[in-house]
Amino acid sequence: MIRFLTDEDFDGRIVRGLRRHFPEINVLRIQDAGLRTLHDRFILDNAAEINRVLLSHDIRTMYTYALERIARSLPMPGVILVDQGYPIRTAIQEIALIAYCAEPDELMDKVRKLPF
Repeated sequence: MIRFLTDEDFDGRIVRGLRRHFPEINVLRIQDAGLRTLHDRFILDNAAEINRVLLSHDIRTMYTYALERIARSLPMPGVILVDQGYPIRTAIQEIALIAYCAEPDELMDKVRKLPF
């Protein structure tokens, strides 16, 4: 099953909804890992080190940094970008679907935006 890391600004309602309705999905908040103040590039480094797909609302900068990683052939388990205005319930359901149905290699070195 896909494991996730959320960046600092990721909507807590989505994380709580995933944990409440899908407790078997492993979601780690960057705050809980003690990495709250890291720059986005280092968050991507950390996600790669601990092999977690990053969930972020930071569409402009995280997208750019993720593409830089890919261009430099640095490993990246994947990034899923969720627009701030995307419905919470739909985001929860789609992230759960990804966790259950996607294979890690489908997201490896890819940046996706919900909806796919």
